[in-house]
Amino acid sequence: MDNGNRTMDPLVGKLMGLRYKSHPWHGISLGKTAPQVVAAFIEMVPTDTVKYEVDKVTGYLRLDRPQKYSNVIPALYGFLPQTYCGDTVAALSRERLNNDDINGDGDPLDVCILTEKVITHGDIIVDAKPIGGFRMIDGSEADDKIIAVLNNDAVYGNYNDIHDVPTLVIDRLRHYFLTYKDLPGEKRNCEITHVYGIEEAHDVIKRSMDDYTKRFSNLESMLYL
Repeated sequence: MDNGNRTMDPLVGKLMGLRYKSHPWHGISLGKTAPQVVAAFIEMVPTDTVKYEVDKVTGYLRLDRPQKYSNVIPALYGFLPQTYCGDTVAALSRERLNNDDINGDGDPLDVCILTEKVITHGDIIVDAKPIGGFRMIDGSEADDKIIAVLNNDAVYGNYNDIHDVPTLVIDRLRHYFLTYKDLPGEKRNCEITHVYGIEEAHDVIKRSMDDYTKRFSNLESMLYL
């Protein structure tokens, strides 16, 4: 192979896809219509009583921990591939909160997806339409949660902004994120400062895409070593 040519032969790429599982963070496209419609990797579903999280090295789901209390995620939960919560994402929180000490959490952007369908397991990819989000600050880190609906969902598919979602649903999501890491006798410094609509959700996603490009700009070159 000519080391000066960094373009992969399409046939080689296709064969690698047959032999190797794509890493869900780096090997799945966010989609050509992002941020209007995005591909999301689902780690957890509402029936899960333990927390699953993608292992960043292998790309497989890892059992993170059993839930300490009875709360369960009230929606599909996962992340947006090829996104990264870095300084560009954190800058928006710093601006909105007038707090220069906020940094990105260094993870892909989290997403919750509302659907009327019963989906019984994670480790799947779905197409979702972002409609808003939570500005969540965990310690001193920006940890935004994008709220989306399953694309073309029979019940939620016509929702175009977070204000279309019943207040009870938003309250359940808010409660989950403020309590799911609680441990007996410990107090976490975690808060949701804003609930924002579709325009800001699109902005956060675009920023996370930019942060990903900056953070992993040499990823393609590394694959050819």
